[in-house]
Amino acid sequence: MPLAGNVQWWTPLCTFAAYDHGVTLAATAQSGNPDRTSRGVPPIIRRRLAPFDARLDRRSWIATAVVVAIAAILRLVNLAHPKGKIFDEIYYATDAHNLLTRGFEWDEKNNTAAYVVHPPLGKWMIALGEWAFGYNEFGWRISAAVIGTLSVLLVVRVGRRLFQSTALGCAAGLLMALDGFHLVLSRTALLDIFLLFFVFAAFGALVLDRDARRRRWLQAIEEGLDPSRPGRAGRPPFSLRGVPWWRLLAGVLLGCAVAVKWSALAFVLAFAVLVIFWEVGARRSVGVRRPWRDTLLDESGWLLLSGVLIVVTYIVSWSGWLLTDGGFYRGFKSDGDPVTNALWSLFEYHKQALTFHTGLTTAHTYQSWPWQWLLLGRPVAFHWSDAGPCGAANCAEEVLLLGTPILWWSFLPALAALTWLGIARRDWRGAAILLPVAAGLLPWFYYAADKRTMFFFYAAPALPFLVLAVVYVLGAIMSPAPAVEVEGSAPVNRTGTVDRRMIGAIFAGAYVLVVAICFAYFYPIYTGVSIPYADWSARMWLGGRWI
Repeated sequence: MPLAGNVQWWTPLCTFAAYDHGVTLAATAQSGNPDRTSRGVPPIIRRRLAPFDARLDRRSWIATAVVVAIAAILRLVNLAHPKGKIFDEIYYATDAHNLLTRGFEWDEKNNTAAYVVHPPLGKWMIALGEWAFGYNEFGWRISAAVIGTLSVLLVVRVGRRLFQSTALGCAAGLLMALDGFHLVLSRTALLDIFLLFFVFAAFGALVLDRDARRRRWLQAIEEGLDPSRPGRAGRPPFSLRGVPWWRLLAGVLLGCAVAVKWSALAFVLAFAVLVIFWEVGARRSVGVRRPWRDTLLDESGWLLLSGVLIVVTYIVSWSGWLLTDGGFYRGFKSDGDPVTNALWSLFEYHKQALTFHTGLTTAHTYQSWPWQWLLLGRPVAFHWSDAGPCGAANCAEEVLLLGTPILWWSFLPALAALTWLGIARRDWRGAAILLPVAAGLLPWFYYAADKRTMFFFYAAPALPFLVLAVVYVLGAIMSPAPAVEVEGSAPVNRTGTVDRRMIGAIFAGAYVLVVAICFAYFYPIYTGVSIPYADWSARMWLGGRWI
């Protein structure tokens, strides 16, 4: 039977499309007379496999530029304040300077190689700013500010692709730009903003990979492939599958994330699971008879290569330590081949660092537990001064790592709603957001059982996904009622669609406005503005937990 006359093979795709969009489309397939394109592919299949409108994407860059400009201004203005090294800048800004001058970290107090427990890439990025602008406050903070701004750009563009809406993508970016937690990390020379950026960039690359792979399936089907045929004949030839360049780029980006902090390893596993399920879903959607088997046969090699890229990228990040002789533990093994000695010494170094990480239980004033993070139970004070001036007898100047409260207190309800909507709608985006949130937060619950010392900023790589969860729910509030009837190939919606969209848009706009007002109220304690002590005290909503 010709492909154009075969209804059965594309029926599963119509069902899958209904899962994504809440529209009952199976009846279209059952009618036996669906609309088809000139190349024999039903329109719903074309929309499902190649949904992205590049022309709309180009127009959306104007709105994106506005959001990114807001983020840049907030992160760059008066970046050199406060003066001096605040909080852990005393470690990371110093380590970055020594990486520039020596190629490895140095203990200036004891005049010896420094024992550090985090990989060097984040410090190299701080060092790039010091190289460009000098060993000063602006120099060691500028890299974090640039990366923080770029992460807002990524959130806009990835949100735009996920939700197929410029408005929702920009809402996601604006919420990120107006989050105090993200702002403080973007204005401080710590490692966590770099970890957030590389993790989310890897996710964005995988979303692009998902789109590219589906377009290749569409191309294969247009050229006559019948996916319902068993064996190799029902799978696209290698020339059509192509090299998954975006997936390989994700491997490099994940290697960079691990080279900033080891906590990125949880995302390696989470993203591998997402890739497998996305590939299985694509094959199941077009009627492949053995989607799991074919996915494992087709994709295992690429996943393995991505893993190799992660390892290679990580090792390359240690180049300064490997290509010099003075780093801590660099001479642990000194006999035999120099390359083998260097790698063996690096392995022993990592054993020491792992022992430190798993055994860190030293009490700290600002330590917190994972179940407190989304509730803002214990923020971290990066800087404090009462010197003034502020126009009052008593002044307060603080940089407090605190998320914008209205936004952060929305995360738990949003996650609950996203879980419900993702299951009810069988929407792949639900799992795509929830799984990275779990990877960013749940491992710390395991370490909490051992009383491991941890801090609020450990939640940083989960933040973009938490923002996407909020925006997903806002989009659901704005979306029209699901279609319940089918006439030919066009679903007929319930009445009231326009009213629902308008009311939903008003609610979403009001929510973003309230977050912006809340951010503006707390802005002085995000950026170290000197204010009267009474005004500072009024912002301590949870009393001693925030002091």
